[in-house]
Amino acid sequence: MYFQGIIIAVCTFLVIGFFHPIVIKTEYHFGTRPWWIFLIVGIACVVGALFISNVMLSSILGVFGASSLWSIGELFEQKRRVERGWFPRKPSRK
Repeated sequence: MYFQGIIIAVCTFLVIGFFHPIVIKTEYHFGTRPWWIFLIVGIACVVGALFISNVMLSSILGVFGASSLWSIGELFEQKRRVERGWFPRKPSRK
């Protein structure tokens, strides 16, 4: 039996679950200003995945990079959710 697909699927699920609270906390504490950090990390991971010969590690790094890039859009979407009152706004930020 081959477990690589299942392991990659579980890691993908965990990476996506890892980024969800990071986006919420980042928007709460810093707003949308750090979007470029997600961009740099995402591009670096995706490019890094191209140079790793191990399929498992390359897949996980690619998923991490893609999730980081996806988080840029989610960060701005989170800002809209806060403006709608769906999530709390940091009291010290106007």
